[in-house]
Amino acid sequence: MELKDLYEGFRNPQTIKSFASEIAKEAESLAEPLRVMEVCGGHTHTIMKYGLLQILPKNIKFVHGPGCPVCIMPKERIDHAISLAKMDNTILCTLGDMIRVPGSYSSLALERAKGADIRALYSPLDVIKISKENSNKNVIFFAIGFETTTPMTAAVIDYVVKNRISNVYFHINHVLVPPAVRAIMNPRKAKINAFIGPSHVSVITGSKIYEPLSDEYKTPIVVSGFEPVDVMEAILLLVKQKNVGKAEVEIEYKRSVTRDGNIKAQELIEKYLEVRGHFRWRGIGDIPESALKLKNEYSYLDAEILFKDRLSNEEIDDHKQCICGTILQGLAYPQDCKVFAKVCTPSNPLGSCMVSDEGACNAYYRYGSIDNE
Repeated sequence: MELKDLYEGFRNPQTIKSFASEIAKEAESLAEPLRVMEVCGGHTHTIMKYGLLQILPKNIKFVHGPGCPVCIMPKERIDHAISLAKMDNTILCTLGDMIRVPGSYSSLALERAKGADIRALYSPLDVIKISKENSNKNVIFFAIGFETTTPMTAAVIDYVVKNRISNVYFHINHVLVPPAVRAIMNPRKAKINAFIGPSHVSVITGSKIYEPLSDEYKTPIVVSGFEPVDVMEAILLLVKQKNVGKAEVEIEYKRSVTRDGNIKAQELIEKYLEVRGHFRWRGIGDIPESALKLKNEYSYLDAEILFKDRLSNEEIDDHKQCICGTILQGLAYPQDCKVFAKVCTPSNPLGSCMVSDEGACNAYYRYGSIDNE
């Protein structure tokens, strides 16, 4: 079977309708509405693009979570990247949408237009090539992402250390899923009673990282792939768990995820990175032990330490009219924002949820709003 045929199978309309029919039957027995938070922005886009909520029963709701690494990056961290990029003889490298996310006074895109050497990477490993081609310049990697992309950053660090490359530095912004889920669940404001776990994160970490969350909050969690059939099967598994009174971690995405995950990747991360005491999430606030940093023995590679005199750690709030933080906590939807699709659009984003390809506002703008009530 060709890869194209495989993916078309996971998007097959008849299969999706079949799951919808089975879910509808099971959902009749739900004691309360199922309020499912899909942690990852990739799932949000699948739900919106394929109109999944429209074919599900009314007692199943989606609540959009903080699983977009671009969306949760606070303005002061983006300002760090801008300050580093403006240094003489410096090339700043980062991934994807970070280029366009607004900081407090500018963005990497605007600074690049002014002449700063800022490069969007296809792969973190491109940092090595750039450093070799520009041996007379400092190359700073502004590393972002959840557990999914952390191994690639660790692989770059490993290469730099082992080959004694002297012009590469790291500004680490890797964040962790479980502390973010705890931060959302502890106030109990969002009234979430089920989770769809992120698939790519789980390929690295394994599903075991969600077991303490499921036990603590008595909440079922299903790790799902990103295709519409994956999401529909995950919903069915969640409904079945609720109907029999279970709160366990299940893997729908068995073709890629195991309980233990990628042990070699985990070991590489642990070799170079450790948990930070605190990290501020955009619109959410400080979440203890929710991010990673370079270990002290590799501080000679740490741009936050080496160039600290240029970097301000003053906390900077979002635009007053932007409600991205409330959306990321599952307390509001994009259409609740007064500037959504008016002043705030992908070409003129006020907030990170609109600029990111994984952001909820971006998904609603692309595919249309849905009735979540």
